[in-house]
Amino acid sequence: MNASRTTTVQANNFSNADESKPGFRTKTISTRLPPDELTEVEVAAERAGQPLSEWLRETALRAARQRPADPLELLLAEVWAIRNSLLSLFHAGALATAKSERLLPESVLKIRDQGDAKKLEQARKMLADFRNQQTQEGGDER
Repeated sequence: MNASRTTTVQANNFSNADESKPGFRTKTISTRLPPDELTEVEVAAERAGQPLSEWLRETALRAARQRPADPLELLLAEVWAIRNSLLSLFHAGALATAKSERLLPESVLKIRDQGDAKKLEQARKMLADFRNQQTQEGGDER
């Protein structure tokens, strides 16, 4: 790879009808990199088996779409998972006892995994509901 080469991408003049087509790429973003950083980026794209432009687009979009970690959201997610797991374990244990059976270790792991799979979604829903309720009541919104 020649780090000193320059690639120029120019946008054509597209009509407004073309811009409204889903997935039709009409805008460009450019950046300048020193040769060593350009080499790093090219190697990363090559390692991913993608053309440089595709790798850059996907990497930029993935970063843009990631939600920043909200400590309150993370804490609420863990509290919800603990509450859900405890209630589910008590319920499963009571059902097993009523049938004169034992609660199997696999069942405990399944309950844990189900809670983990839903905890962030549930925390986000709870926070959104709380914030909507605060807004409707005219309270402070963070």
